[in-house]
Amino acid sequence: MTADRGGASSASGDVPTRGGPLAHPSFRWLLAARTTGILGNAVAPIALAFAVLDLTGSAADLGLVVAARSVANVAVLLFGGVIADRLPRDVVLVGASLAAAATQAVVAALVITGTATIPTLVVMSVLNGAVAAVSLPAAAALVPETVPADLLRPANALLRLGLNGGSIVGASAGAGLVAVIGPGWGLAVDAAGFALAGALYTRLRLPRRPRAAPEAGRSPSVLGDLRDGWQEFTRRSWVWIVVAQFAVLNAAFVGATTVLGPVVADDSFGRGAWGLLIAAQTGGLALGALIALRWRPRRGLAVGVGLMAVTAVPVATLGLAPQLPALIAAFALGGVALEIFAITWDQSLQSRIPREALARVYSYDMVGSFVAIPLGEVLVGPAAHVFGTPSTLVACAVVIVAASAAALAAPSVRRLTLDDTGGR
Repeated sequence: MTADRGGASSASGDVPTRGGPLAHPSFRWLLAARTTGILGNAVAPIALAFAVLDLTGSAADLGLVVAARSVANVAVLLFGGVIADRLPRDVVLVGASLAAAATQAVVAALVITGTATIPTLVVMSVLNGAVAAVSLPAAAALVPETVPADLLRPANALLRLGLNGGSIVGASAGAGLVAVIGPGWGLAVDAAGFALAGALYTRLRLPRRPRAAPEAGRSPSVLGDLRDGWQEFTRRSWVWIVVAQFAVLNAAFVGATTVLGPVVADDSFGRGAWGLLIAAQTGGLALGALIALRWRPRRGLAVGVGLMAVTAVPVATLGLAPQLPALIAAFALGGVALEIFAITWDQSLQSRIPREALARVYSYDMVGSFVAIPLGEVLVGPAAHVFGTPSTLVACAVVIVAASAAALAAPSVRRLTLDDTGGR
């Protein structure tokens, strides 16, 4: 069944496609807003991690705080997809950005004034995760509304380059800011970045999408929207197989790097250098985006899925050889692999899923990909106490490789081609 792409060629008016994505004003504002948001947001994980470690020194407490955000994110994502398919996506992003700025400002104030506690940080992480759950599907589904269909791949690559550039600058500056001034001011920068992104989203000028009339005998309910989105998600086996891969892979990778990474940093090369590793990974992401602009393998999804096994390299290096030069190379290599996959994945979804259901399919994708992250974040700390940090990190690397190999074994993943718009 061929997906109805909803007239992508007219999404951004009559601007000619020969100028590339940047010829479209709405895309330029989208690029500016998302880059600005990530510039501040890149500081937050570093600042929050060391704020918790300064507070209690416990990897288990850090896992609890970051898991709280992930749980709320997963719990609200499906409704975020419904909201983004029902309401104007640019309006949704303005509201979500301002709400994120407010929640991060509160966390920054608590940390700066020394009044933060683990329970309050957990509560604020829940609120921040819920806000992010509303914005993520809207941001991903907005891209086809800003460029024609034949510019989706370069548009996604440019967006990823902007996000990666913002992450490099934010992570590098954030690590120095945290080391010199303290984590609270890093969180304040994050809040300011979200506020500015919200202002930039107001500059988007998009045609309003008419909402499809409900079928006879059915009311346009939230549950009905969720059911329709689930049908679009499950009818293509390559979609849910890759999402299942990432459910396992993300639990292992995020648990290892978000919880155990700062612990290894404090015990070896220092927290100031942790930001260099995040920047190295983001540099790899930027390189991957540049490669994806030029390299278009016919079976791109299979290539991307297979490359995800490479993300086990930085995790294993943290456990076996936590020296800074080796870690910088390993994190950069993992970033290249991740970005090549991510751009192909976005192109595959945006060109095959009906426009009016795209945010809901993205929300199911995100829920499935994120659902096990809290489990990984909560378990790696106690596992490291029992089995040791190096053994736990190596085990996480093995899980990443196994999940990638299992997904690549699926025929629908191996056979999907970039020029195939069949909705399998």
